Amino acid sequence: MSQIAPDPELVDKLVAANRILYRQGVVDGFGHASVRHDKSPGHFLLARNMAPGMVRRADILTFDLDGAALDADGRRVYLERFIHGEIYRARPDVHAIVHSHSPSVIPFGVTGQPLRPIFHMSGFLGEGAALFEIRDVGGDTNMLISDNRLGVALAASLGDRSTVLMRGHGSTVVGISIEQAVYRAIYAEVNAKLQLQAVTLGKVTYLNSAEAGLAATANDTQVSRVWELWTREIGTIE
Repeated sequence: MSQIAPDPELVDKLVAANRILYRQGVVDGFGHASVRHDKSPGHFLLARNMAPGMVRRADILTFDLDGAALDADGRRVYLERFIHGEIYRARPDVHAIVHSHSPSVIPFGVTGQPLRPIFHMSGFLGEGAALFEIRDVGGDTNMLISDNRLGVALAASLGDRSTVLMRGHGSTVVGISIEQAVYRAIYAEVNAKLQLQAVTLGKVTYLNSAEAGLAATANDTQVSRVWELWTREIGTIE
């Protein structure tokens, strides 16, 4: 397996995803994005342990679903690679994952207030984001998904939804492609910011399930439009 190289275009998309997420303020020095290996569904691609905005082609590593790096060659890897491996294991439909600590999302995870779709661009939130409480499975921890057991529990909390909030930590979003996962991570943050603003004004009318589903389907046909803009903004991939 270590001799089977992923499609170079897929690697470039993952590099772009890291830089886009940084430029859009979803990640800073922390957070990470991954994609399922295009030639082996039991493996995924993830950068070495580094700031997302600095990721280059040479930094992309291959992991198995247990979180073992096949080609790290002594380079440090992310402590929370188990987020990715266990979600890919539990969700065959998922082909890309973004984990972030985007600031407007954090208040929803610590208050138990549902993150719900407030406008059409966030229809992917459906009936609302799932919520993961790490104390239920790990007791008092450093809040990180640092082993497979915690990764399994996070994947179970995510269920079949697109987004899971992680109390006192951040969120994880999934998609069928890198482009979709990046779109969802960015608009989860936008939705959270708008929802926090709206609740100060009065009763909020959220999208219902039917509206959210129709909006999500329509938006999925337009992801390439924003992806083209975002990739142009970050410049040349190295």
